[in-house]
Amino acid sequence: MTYNTLKWDVEDGILMLRLNRPDQLNAFTTEMADELVDAFGRASEDDAVGAVIVTGEGRAFCAGMDLDVEGNVFGLDESLRPTMDHMRAVKPVPSTRDGVRDEGGRVTLAIFDCKKPVIAAINGAAVGVGATMTLAMDIRMVSEKARMGFVFGKLGITPEACSTWFLPRLVGPQQALEWILSADIFDAAEGLRAGLFRSVHAPENLIEAAKALARKFTENRSPVAAALARQMLLRNSAMSHPIEAHRVDSLAMFYTSIADGKEGVAAFLEKRNPQFRERASAMPDFYPWWDNASL
Repeated sequence: MTYNTLKWDVEDGILMLRLNRPDQLNAFTTEMADELVDAFGRASEDDAVGAVIVTGEGRAFCAGMDLDVEGNVFGLDESLRPTMDHMRAVKPVPSTRDGVRDEGGRVTLAIFDCKKPVIAAINGAAVGVGATMTLAMDIRMVSEKARMGFVFGKLGITPEACSTWFLPRLVGPQQALEWILSADIFDAAEGLRAGLFRSVHAPENLIEAAKALARKFTENRSPVAAALARQMLLRNSAMSHPIEAHRVDSLAMFYTSIADGKEGVAAFLEKRNPQFRERASAMPDFYPWWDNASL
């Protein structure tokens, strides 16, 4: 697929995915939402991609929704009057658009489902959906020039992109409520103190630092084991009892141990780098273990 709002570049197993509307500070559109959903689905199944780094072209990461468009700027169908019964019928398939679903949520669900680790390299302003889309990413690394804000209150709207699920898990309810209700813009230092950001970098060093971390995630690593571990950590911690994690752990350990695990043990004993052969495009039969039909 050729993208109009994104740049896709793969080098040494790392996908650089750039939001590419620099003249509009990479403002988010429904087209960008569609392309991001496609890109994360594509990256998930592309064995040439080991990890994804998301950044912005130019001086901003993403300045939020593009408000300078005709009609409903959020891509919603104002002729509808949806109810919670309508939403209960919506399944967690991010490709589906119905004039009611929040576009940012479609993107974060696609990121959540991705089999590859996702790093946000936040190079500048990230506000609104530009902030909330990063919450579904595994790591947030930022430039010293980065600024972030959950500014929905200033527009008279609510948080979106599943951020009310992600943000309290990352920084706790108190900090999440303060940022949402105040709608303040905060700097890199505040985000680091709150634990939202992993690290702060000089602007010229941000991308190389993100690539170095991505290489740690991918070099001499089994793509299948990594994909399983990512989904296990994201999903199992939300279960009501550890037995649910035990069930998944047991199957994941069983199937990795009879595949790439054999090579990993042999390489360890022979003091050499492993040559893993399994691919994330061909996961064990029990994957996905979650039942989307019941959600």
